[in-house]
Amino acid sequence: MSIDPRAVVAEGAKLAPGVQVGAYAIIGPDVEIGEGTVIGPHAVVTGWTRLGARNKVFQFASIGDAPQDKKYAGEPTRVEIGDDNTFREYVTVNRGTAKDKGITRVGDDNLFMASSHVAHDCIVGSHCVFANLATLAGHVEIGDHVILAGFTGVHQFCKIGSHAFIANNTAVTRDVPPYIMAVGHPAEPHSVNATGLSRRGFSTEQVRNIKNAFRTLYRSDLPLEEAVTRLREAAATQPEIVPFVEFIGRSTRSLVR
Repeated sequence: MSIDPRAVVAEGAKLAPGVQVGAYAIIGPDVEIGEGTVIGPHAVVTGWTRLGARNKVFQFASIGDAPQDKKYAGEPTRVEIGDDNTFREYVTVNRGTAKDKGITRVGDDNLFMASSHVAHDCIVGSHCVFANLATLAGHVEIGDHVILAGFTGVHQFCKIGSHAFIANNTAVTRDVPPYIMAVGHPAEPHSVNATGLSRRGFSTEQVRNIKNAFRTLYRSDLPLEEAVTRLREAAATQPEIVPFVEFIGRSTRSLVR
C-alpha cells in the first residue's frame, strides 16, 4: 500500500494491499477499496462506496458523493463498483437514493472518459465505453459492451441494451434495444452495430439474423405486437435474438422508433 502523506484518508476507510493514493486525494470513512486500485491526486472517493480491484481513478474524479436529487435527505445509500474500471479526469459517479434502489452499480472493465457522469440509481454493465461528456440521468440501465460517444445524454429511467452504440451528440429519450446503433435528437434507430458485434465474436450468420430482426422491428411497418410475435418465433432457433425480445418486454419508456 502506498499513501501519499498529503492525502487525507479517514479513519474507518478500508484499503486493501497494493492500493495507491495520490497527493491531496480524499478517502471517506465508509469507503472500501480493493487490491491494486489507484486513486490519483486530488480525486475524491466518499460516501458508502465500494471499489473493487485494479480500478484507476484519475485526478479530480469524484466517486460516491451525494446524488444530485433535491429529495435526497442524507440516507446511507451506496455505490458499488467492480474491477478493472478506469475513471478519467472529472468523472462523477453519484450514489443512489432511498426513493429507488438505494444503490448505483458499475460492473467491470469499463472506461469512463473525461467529464462523463453516472447519476444516482444507475446500473452500468461491464466492458462499456463512455466517451468525453457522455452523461446518464438518474435511474438509467446500461447493458454490457455499450458505447456512448461524446456528448451523449441519456434521459432518466431509460434503458440501453447490450452491444448498442450511441452516436455522438445523441439525445436518448426512449429505450434502445440491444445491438442497435442510435443517432439523433431525439435518438432514432439507424442500423445494427455490426462492426462491434463482429469484433466481439458474433458469427456472420448471427449478425445476419440480428439484422433481420432489426428489419422486422423497424423496417417492416408491422404493428409492434405483430413484430414482436415474429421476433419470438425467430428467437426459438436463433439464441442471439432472445436478448432482443426480452429487452422489448422490459421496456418502460417505449422503444426508440
